[in-house]
Amino acid sequence: MAARRTKLNPELRRLVVELRRAGKAHGASIWGSVADRLERARHQVVPLNVGRLDRLAAAGDTIAVPGKLLAAGPLSKRVTVGAFAYSTEARAKVHAAGGTALSLHELVKARPDGAGVRLLA
Repeated sequence: MAARRTKLNPELRRLVVELRRAGKAHGASIWGSVADRLERARHQVVPLNVGRLDRLAAAGDTIAVPGKLLAAGPLSKRVTVGAFAYSTEARAKVHAAGGTALSLHELVKARPDGAGVRLLA
């Protein structure tokens, strides 16, 4: 029988617990889905590029990214993005487009009920 592997990053472990608590407390299943994706093995977590975010999101959307946001591609829309990690160029592109780059912790505090938050992975 194989041993269950847990994430070693303490920040990631705290975030997963916080997401699960917020999901149960507010009846927001999106936070449980984000926590599930963060707990996956690293080879199963695909980073999201800003160009794909530009294609899939509408202006004014609030997006949750359970992983890292990378800077490949242009961003022309004002969006609010909550991600576990950002490349420095991706954060700069989000701000240059007039959007907001938040951590997932900040996004959960801003929208605890998950209303209007889309999950892109």
